[in-house]
Amino acid sequence: MTTAWIVGAGIAGPATAIALHKAGIDVTVAERRHDTDDGGSSFLTLGSNGIDALTALDAGHVVTRLGFETPTLTLVSGTGRVLGDSRTSAVRPDAPVSRTLRRPDLSAALRAEARARGITIETGRVATGVARDDECARVRFADGGEAVADLVVACDGIHSRLRRAVDPTAPPPAYTGLVGLAGYSPAGITDDRPGTYRMIFGRRAFFGYATAPGGDVWWFANVPQPHEPGRGEVERVEPETWRARLVDLFARDAGPATRLVDAATEIMPASPMHTVPRLARWHDGRTVLIGDAAHAPSPSSGQGASLAIEDAVVLARALRDADDVPAALGAFEAARRRRVETIVRQAQRVNGSKAATGVVRVMRDLMLPWVLRATANSHALRETYDHHLSWQTGTDTVSTSGTSR
Repeated sequence: MTTAWIVGAGIAGPATAIALHKAGIDVTVAERRHDTDDGGSSFLTLGSNGIDALTALDAGHVVTRLGFETPTLTLVSGTGRVLGDSRTSAVRPDAPVSRTLRRPDLSAALRAEARARGITIETGRVATGVARDDECARVRFADGGEAVADLVVACDGIHSRLRRAVDPTAPPPAYTGLVGLAGYSPAGITDDRPGTYRMIFGRRAFFGYATAPGGDVWWFANVPQPHEPGRGEVERVEPETWRARLVDLFARDAGPATRLVDAATEIMPASPMHTVPRLARWHDGRTVLIGDAAHAPSPSSGQGASLAIEDAVVLARALRDADDVPAALGAFEAARRRRVETIVRQAQRVNGSKAATGVVRVMRDLMLPWVLRATANSHALRETYDHHLSWQTGTDTVSTSGTSR
């Protein structure tokens, strides 16, 4: 039986463990944190395509109890002008609807599902390096231990410790020029119906919020900051300091941003927003990078978690169907590159529009309504959200006009 060690148990790690286990691979997961460390309570949107990928692993039920459906979003200017709507879910009749949920809840649910299937997750184990030869791969740990397997999967995120072992020329994560933070505010501040998602292009910063069942509001802000902060710099800023700064940044904008921030019962630590520039390779024959370790898009894509889960399915299928591990890793990378790099480029364009000022901001607000109408059912949207992975056939399909091809 093929054996694998997975490094990282956030979202990509346990999803990959579930997928490899389904493919008949003996898998163990190593995670540097303990299960009680949830990394804060930030939230994300898991797209229809991400839930569809979990369904291919018989794990779609993992997310049905988490968060709430958010199938569309409305874009608004800082003056309060509605710029238009954008679909953020599949059009295929049998497809799941995108859901907004707390990141630690998704991570914990995936770990629980992995353990329920008999997969071992060793916490408090810090991977420091990986080596390979023609026969196996070895993971070294900070405690002096070593694990040997046929395959090592690096699911250790955007600041991956193992990336350079796979691609020694890999550039560091690229700063987007934005600092992100999130918070939660009580019901009664807005009258939006549950499931409503609004994005506000403010004059000085970007604000988004989703209304949960019961009326509570989950919100986030992207604050332009041209110079990249030092590691841990913005994370150490106290929530009350951010509250005051955000109220000031959104003071001239129409909409509920200032009221939501002022009333927030919880403001999460800020963090700089990064992407991973294009890597020359994702694998070295026995070690492979998955999810953000390989191709982190900006959070503006709303696709980081979904792409990681898709990676898990495609990697497991490749290992199931190939004659050996190196061949499987090559097939995996070939199958995934075009899709993820297209989505990464799309998110980069969104980042630029969030930070627009002056004449560029005025032109953006004039052009966006036309752009949104023209792309309402575009091929790009269908390719993102209507992407369907078949476990049985090992093929991918994309919906067109509500049907699969």
